Formats: sequence, structure tokens, C-alpha cells
Amino acid sequence: MNNRYLGAVIIAPFILFLFIGGIYLKYLIMILSLLGMYEFYKTTKENKIKPISIIGYLICIVYYIFINYYMDYKFIFLFLIIAVFITICIPVLDLKYNFIDAAVTVFGFLYVGVFFSYIVIVNQSDYGKYLVWLIFISSWVCDTAAYYSGRIFGRNKLSPKLSPKKTIEGSIGGIIGSTVICGLFGIFCAYRGVPIHLYNYIAIGILCGIFGQFGDLFASSIKRYAGVKDYSHLIPGHGGILDRFDSVLFSGFIVYCYLIFLNLI
Repeated sequence: MNNRYLGAVIIAPFILFLFIGGIYLKYLIMILSLLGMYEFYKTTKENKIKPISIIGYLICIVYYIFINYYMDYKFIFLFLIIAVFITICIPVLDLKYNFIDAAVTVFGFLYVGVFFSYIVIVNQSDYGKYLVWLIFISSWVCDTAAYYSGRIFGRNKLSPKLSPKKTIEGSIGGIIGSTVICGLFGIFCAYRGVPIHLYNYIAIGILCGIFGQFGDLFASSIKRYAGVKDYSHLIPGHGGILDRFDSVLFSGFIVYCYLIFLNLI
């Protein structure tokens, strides 16, 4: 069996958790966050950075225990500040670590743990069982449309130093694909009684189409810095968690910000 298809079979049960939602999705995302943080920390070690991994994992677990859509943001802000404070004390207590190691530790949690958590927060919001799908369909369709658009029409490189195979034509195709699928999903949501105007779904599709690709390229920039091809080999044919969900991390943040800032949830 082709490795990419085998990888797709491994990923498939994740779709079931999206349908179930609730606490089951929350703790699955926590596990994915921990695996993603492990990949991130392992990759940074390739360049002799020594992240304080155990601190990052503990912060992530505590964060997910408390996180929910109705959480007190003052509490979460205080929690994050305390987490940073504890982390930057470590290089004083153990001189084998320095301030860069502490900074990378915190960044790994923010980049992976917090960005992943927007899936949970959106899912727990009003109509979240529908809206959470925007994060994934925008990202996955954008990736697919960009791939085929690039193969058919690709002529001009998008970012040859970070991702030599990506083209401007493919990028445009990805944005169009994301916009179209989110618009169609908006029609479906209206039929299911979700009181959000269609233009919002189209706007989300455009934004996720753009920034989801930023997520992909940012993940590539980390790998380039570390000199590795994939974050891990956890998913055959796809690489690791961060290889598969790099654009999803950014799309989750975009969907949440759009919905919350426009008071749609």
C-alpha cells in the first residue's frame, strides 16, 4: 500500500473525534499537542538548542485541563505569565540551560499547544460542532488544491528556499479552493440553522487559504533551520504531527479570531 494512503488510514480515526467533539476531542488534541511539542523540541535539538522539554509538557497538560470556551481570560493570562516565569528561572537553577533554551521551551508550547487548542475552543462554542470543521476543510482543501494547481499550472516559485516545489499558481489555487469549500460549507451550515451570513464563510476561506500557507511555510522554515526533512516518521507518507497539521495550526487561530472579534460565537 502507498505510504500516503497508509498514513491517511492512520489519520482517519481523527475525523471520528471531530464528530464526537467535547471532552474526547479536547484530550485527543492535548495528546496531539504533546506529540507535536516533542517533534518541535527534538527538531530544535538538531541545532544544539536544549529545550526544557518536561517543563513544556507539564505546562501544556495543565493548560488543557483548564481550557474551555467559557474560561476566564484573566486566569489564562496569569497562568501563561507564571509558566514563563517558572521557565526562565530554570537557567538560574541549572546552568546547562540558557535563556535561548528557556525561550524555545515557551515558544514550543505557544506555537503547538496553544495554537492546537483553538480547535477545542471553537468546538466548545455555540454551533461549534459545525464551525470547527472550517479549520480543517479550509486547510486540507487548500493543500490539495494548491498541490494540483501547482502541478498543472505552476511556473513561478513561491518560496524556493523554504519549499522548492511550491508555486505562486499553486498558492492561488489553494486560496480559491479554500474559499469555495468554505462557501459551500456555509450554505450547508445555513441549512442546519447556523445564524452566520455566507460572506463570513467566504472571508474565512480566503484568510485560511492565505495564512494556512504561512503555517506550512513557517513549519518548513524551522525544518530548514534544523536541517531535517520531516519532523518525524509517525505518519507514513506524511511525516510527523507538525508536517500534517502545520497549516491547521494557523487556520485554527484565524477561525477563532475571526469568529470572536466579529462576535459570531
